[in-house]
Amino acid sequence: MYIWEKPNWPRFRWDASRLAEPLATAHLKQGRFLGRMERLGAEFQCQAELHSVTEEALKNAEIEGEILRRDSVRSSVARHLGVPDAAVGPEDRRIEGLVEMTLDAAKNFGAPLTRERLFGWHAALFPTGYSGVRRINVGGWRDDAEGPMQVRSGPVGHERVHYQAPPAARVEEEMAAFLRWFNEPPRLDGIVRAALAHLWFVTVHPFEDGNGRIARAIVDMTLARSENSGVRFYSLSSQIRRERTDYYASLERTEKGDLDVTEHLLWFIACFSRAIDAAEHAAAGVLRRAEFWQHHALTPFNERQRMVLNRFLGEFEGKLTAPKWKALAKCSLPTAQRDLKDLVDRGILVRNPGGSKNTSYGIAAW
Repeated sequence: MYIWEKPNWPRFRWDASRLAEPLATAHLKQGRFLGRMERLGAEFQCQAELHSVTEEALKNAEIEGEILRRDSVRSSVARHLGVPDAAVGPEDRRIEGLVEMTLDAAKNFGAPLTRERLFGWHAALFPTGYSGVRRINVGGWRDDAEGPMQVRSGPVGHERVHYQAPPAARVEEEMAAFLRWFNEPPRLDGIVRAALAHLWFVTVHPFEDGNGRIARAIVDMTLARSENSGVRFYSLSSQIRRERTDYYASLERTEKGDLDVTEHLLWFIACFSRAIDAAEHAAAGVLRRAEFWQHHALTPFNERQRMVLNRFLGEFEGKLTAPKWKALAKCSLPTAQRDLKDLVDRGILVRNPGGSKNTSYGIAAW
C-alpha cells in the first residue's frame, strides 16, 4: 500500500520537535549566505545568479540521467538573464525549455501555479512531443493508456517496481487539491513547505515523463516565495544530484510508508543545509572578487591590470606568472613585467617564494 492509498491522504503529519533544531541551523545558514550575496554589487550578483541558475538547470536534468552541455545551458541562461556578454549560438529547444521553466518558477514565484502553467512547463521540456524515442502526451495529464504509471529500474523483463502512482482517472482531482493547497497563503515554514510540495507532486506523478524535473522547479518556486526573491544564489538540484541515491531511497521509503513524513523532512532539511554549504564554496570566487574590488574601489588600474586581476580572482588555473599575464593581456613580456612590478610596488600583489625564472604572484592581504 502506497501513501496515496491511505484513508487520510494527503494529510501529512510530522514531529515538529524533531525538525526544530535542523530547521534553525538551515535557516541560519540560509540567512547568512543570502545576506552576503545581497551586499554584492549588481555585476557580481549577476555572475553569481548566472552560475547558480546554470547549475540548477544542468543538475535538474542530470538527476534524471539527461546530460546537457554546460556551455549551451550557460549561454541560454545568460540570454534569458540579459547578460551583455552572453555567448550567441544555435538554440537547443530542449535546453531553452528547461531554462525557461527554471526561470519562470523562480522569477514569477508570486504568480499562481495552475494546470495551464504546469502544462506549459511540460510542453517546454518536450518540444518535439517525444521522450527519447517514445511519443508522449505533452502538455496534458497522463492517461495510463499503456498501463499504470510506475517508477521502475533494471533490465527489461526483470524490472524492479519502486513506486506505482494513483490511476490516471484520479489525476485531475488530485492535482486540483494540490494546486489549491499550493496557492493558498502559506502557513508553514518555507523549507518544510518546499519538501511537502515536492513529495505531494511526485506522489501524484501527473505526467507521462518530466515529473521529477517539474517537482524540483516547484521546490525552487516555493523557496523563492519564502525568500520573497526571484534571484537564485544556490542550487538545491545540484545537492540532490550529489545525493541522488539517498534522494530516491528516501522517496521510496516515504511512498511505501504511512503519512508520517518526519524522516523524509529531516533528510530534505539536511540536504537543503548542505546545498547552502556548497553554494558558499561555489560563490567564494565571486565573493573574493567583489571584496577585492570594493576594497580597491579608489585604486587606479590600467585596463590590462583590471582584466587579468579579474581573471586571477575568478576561474584561474595554476600560478600567476609574467608569461601568463602576457598571454591573458595579449601584450609583450616586458609590458607584463612592468604591470606586475607596479602592482607589487603598490602592495596589491606579492611575490611568492621561488627563483627569478619561476616567479609567481599572489594577492596581498587587505
